[in-house]
Amino acid sequence: MKEREKKQQQFAIRLSLAVGVIMLIGKWYAYLITNSAAILSDAAESVVHIVAVTFAAFSMWLVYQPADKSHPYGHEKVSFFSAGIEGLLIIVAAGFIIYESAIKLIYGIEIQNLDVGTYIIFGASVINLALGGFIVWRGKKTNSLILIANGKHVLTDSWTSFGVVAGLLLTILTGWLPFDPLIAIVVAINILWSGGKLVRQSVGGLMDEANPEIEKTIRECLENETRERNLRYHELRYRDAGNSLWIDFHLLFPKETLLTTAHEQSTQIELKLTQAFTQPVTIVTHLEPLEGHDKVHVGELKH
Repeated sequence: MKEREKKQQQFAIRLSLAVGVIMLIGKWYAYLITNSAAILSDAAESVVHIVAVTFAAFSMWLVYQPADKSHPYGHEKVSFFSAGIEGLLIIVAAGFIIYESAIKLIYGIEIQNLDVGTYIIFGASVINLALGGFIVWRGKKTNSLILIANGKHVLTDSWTSFGVVAGLLLTILTGWLPFDPLIAIVVAINILWSGGKLVRQSVGGLMDEANPEIEKTIRECLENETRERNLRYHELRYRDAGNSLWIDFHLLFPKETLLTTAHEQSTQIELKLTQAFTQPVTIVTHLEPLEGHDKVHVGELKH
């Protein structure tokens, strides 16, 4: 199953790259024949997309490399790094768009062939909408943060393009040229927000930020399983590694419980917990006696 998910992820990221290159060529051609600031904003976003999806493809390869001496927990955390890089690139693109639009507003606006440019950008919008939706769906299906981040970027690109089309139509219908750079600035502010969210998500993942939904699922499962066996648990911790989940906790058994029995019951609980999630789960369980627990854990050993 993991190999199948890997192939599905690789296909999606390659498709994103291939379509991204085609969109890049089309949008820059549209900008060259129109000199539109709004179209420039869309073309700049496509440049960012190509760079980001190339890094995402590398990250996806690295995610599946096995753990080694220098990375004993594997390489999955690169997923969050990839999302952060993509977010930062989006922010840089937004700054460039605002700068170029301001220059046009100050020094004058010259636009031509807006009708042809509008057709090209509208076609790109529709293609990116379908592509982004597919990539996000595939990312959620295969639990790939890299794909989800890339798919959301493509969707952002799509809505950016639709906004550009609206601005171009306003410019054509009214003949008021400042509509073009003003719409570009609005588009830039929108993608700034999108890039900021990706960076925020990246930082949260790298810092092992708590996820209320994940914690709720874990606690509900542990409560049910320990209650059924008359056990207790504490010291629950978990971390999202990108493609997989790592969980560790302490299980407290009656003092007279045989080690073989405790191991068997803990394994059963671990299995139930694994089945509660769709992504791969690694669990580390520490077995402890219920009676006299606090007497053993004193000083630096106290939990």
